Amino acid sequence: MDESTLNDTTPAVRKRRLVVPATQNENTEDKPEPKAKSKPKPKAKSEPKAKPKASSGPKPKSKADPPQAEPESAKPPVPPVPPPARKPQIGDSRPAPAQQAPDGDGAGGRRRRRRGGRGRGGRGRSSETATATTETRNGAHAPVEAILADQRPLELDDEQLTERRGKYRNGKPLGRYRMCVHVSEGATHISVLEGRSLIEYYVSRPSDDISEIYGNLYLGRVRRVLPGMEAAFVDIGTPKQAVLYRGDLTVASDESDDDGGSERKRAGGRRGRSVSGPAIGELIKNGQTIMCQVIKNPIGHKGARLTTEVSLPGRFVVLIPNSSVMGISRRLPSRERRRLRSLLAKEIPDGFGVILRTAAENVTAAEIRRDIERLTQQWTKISELAERSDAPVLLFREPELAVRIIREQFTADFREVVIDDPALFEQVKGYMEAVAAPLVDRIRYYDPVAERLPLFERVRVAEQVRKATDRKVWLPSGGSLIIEHTEALTVIDVNTGRNVGKSSLNETLFQNNLEAATEIAKQLRLRDIGGIIIIDFVDMDDKQQRDKLMSTLNEALARDKTRTATEPISDMGIVQMTRMRTGEGLLESMSDPCEACDGRGIQLRESLFA
Repeated sequence: MDESTLNDTTPAVRKRRLVVPATQNENTEDKPEPKAKSKPKPKAKSEPKAKPKASSGPKPKSKADPPQAEPESAKPPVPPVPPPARKPQIGDSRPAPAQQAPDGDGAGGRRRRRRGGRGRGGRGRSSETATATTETRNGAHAPVEAILADQRPLELDDEQLTERRGKYRNGKPLGRYRMCVHVSEGATHISVLEGRSLIEYYVSRPSDDISEIYGNLYLGRVRRVLPGMEAAFVDIGTPKQAVLYRGDLTVASDESDDDGGSERKRAGGRRGRSVSGPAIGELIKNGQTIMCQVIKNPIGHKGARLTTEVSLPGRFVVLIPNSSVMGISRRLPSRERRRLRSLLAKEIPDGFGVILRTAAENVTAAEIRRDIERLTQQWTKISELAERSDAPVLLFREPELAVRIIREQFTADFREVVIDDPALFEQVKGYMEAVAAPLVDRIRYYDPVAERLPLFERVRVAEQVRKATDRKVWLPSGGSLIIEHTEALTVIDVNTGRNVGKSSLNETLFQNNLEAATEIAKQLRLRDIGGIIIIDFVDMDDKQQRDKLMSTLNEALARDKTRTATEPISDMGIVQMTRMRTGEGLLESMSDPCEACDGRGIQLRESLFA
C-alpha cells in the first residue's frame, strides 16, 4: 500500500508505518516496510489526557505496546485535502479556475491525488493553459468562433464600387433605415428606425451560453425518445434539456426557392412533427450522439428547440453541410435571381448546399466564392472538434446579437449604423471592411462624452421603447389597441375609442380597422411577439371591406422578415395568425414578473377566504 493510499484513509482504519528512532536522520524520506502491510501497529498511549472517541476503532492494549513507542512528533503530517476546484461546465464563456495540485515537495514527496469519477484528476493543467483554453468537463477545447475578418477586402472596379456604395446627396449617404447600437453595463441595445419611427428593437445580454444560444452548434446526447410525442430530449449541456421534434430532423430554408428535392422539406405540423416516413424511434436511440443546432432559445420553463440540419450563415450565403440544396432569397428581383443562379452553380462545393441571402444583391462571383471558403473553413474546424470531443459539448458559438443583425440586415438601404462603444465599433468596422468594403463609410462612432447626450436620447429611442411596453396603443384617428399576453397566445383587441368618424358608421369602422391593421403589423415587429396571435377587429358586414382589410394586413406583414401566416377573417371579425418566435419578446427582455402576484396583476383578498 503506497503513501497516497495511507493518507487518504480515515483515522479509524489508517495503518501505521514503522518509523526509525528520533536519533536517526529525520530528513530522510520515510519508506513503508513490507511488514507494515501485514499487521498494523497499535496506537501507543503517548497522551494520557486524550479521551478516545467511540468511533476511533478498537481500544489499544497497553500490554502489547512495543518498548519504543512512536512519538506524536514523529508522525508524518497529513496534508489537508484542498477543496475541489470548480470543474469547467459545458457552455462556460470564460475559463474556469485552474486546478493546481499540492506541492510535490511535501510529505512523501508525491503529489496528492484526489479520488473520484471521470475527469477529476490527472490533467495537470497549469494556470496559463487554463487561462488560454476553456476546457469542458470532457477535455474538449474551446468552441469554434465565427470568422468575422480574416482576409483583405477584394478590389472592385469603379462601376461596381459606385453601385454598391448606394445613393449619396451632398456627400452624405441616403437610406430609408438607420441603426443605432448602445452598449450599457449589462446589455447591448440595438434599434432600427425608419425615418424617426422605431420599427425594431433588440436587447442582447452578455453571452452566457444558457439563455442566448440561438444558432449555436452542439454535440448532444439523446437522453429520452418519446414515440408518442414524436420528439426526443437531448442533453446539450444547458440546465434544461433541449427538445428535438421529428420534423426538425430535416429542415429547409424559409426565404428561398428550394431546388434540392422534397426530401429536405419540413415534414409539417405546427411543431414540425412528421406525418409520414419512419418514426423518430427508428431514426435515433437513447444514448446516441448527434450534432444539432439551436433554432429557438429557451423560453420560461421550456428548453431550447433543436434541428439536425446544420447551417452556417455568412454575409452573402448560408452554407448547409451534407446537402445538395441550392436556393436564392425570394426578396431579390427576378432578374437578379437569374444572374445569381448562374454564378452560384459554378461555386457550390461538393457535399454542401448553398443559399444566397438578400445581401447578395449585385455581388460578384469572387465575393460569393470567398464567403463560401470562409464558411467551409469554419465547418472543417467544427468537424475536427466534434471528432475529438465527447457529448455534450458546445462546438460553435454565434457572435453576439449586434454583429449578427448587422451581418444579416445592413445594406445600402441603411443611411448609417451608429455605435457608441469603441470596441464594438472596431469589431463591426473590421468585419465590414472584409465583406462589404463599400459600406464601411456608413458606420459611425458616437462619442457620448463629446456629444454631451446619450445616443438613444439624441435619436429619441428611449421614449418610443417605453411606449412599446404599454398594453394600450393609440391610433391616429382616436382608436386604440389592447395587447394582452397569455400562456398560449397573444390577444389584440381593436377599439374605436374616441374615433367618432365623419360620414357613416360603416366607413368609420372600416377606416379604424385599416389603421389598426397597419399598426398591428408594426407592433408585432417592434415587440417581437411570436406564437399564436388572435386579432379581434371591429365587426364589419361588408365582405369587400373585410377582404380589403386582410389585404392591408398582409401587405403590412410582408415588410417583416420574420415568417408569418394568417387565416381569413371570420364573420365575427376574428383573424388568427402565427409569427415565428426565436426567443423572448421585448416585454419579457425589459421586465421581471411581479413577486407579489407572480405576473397575474391581481392580489386575492385573503380575508374573504377565512
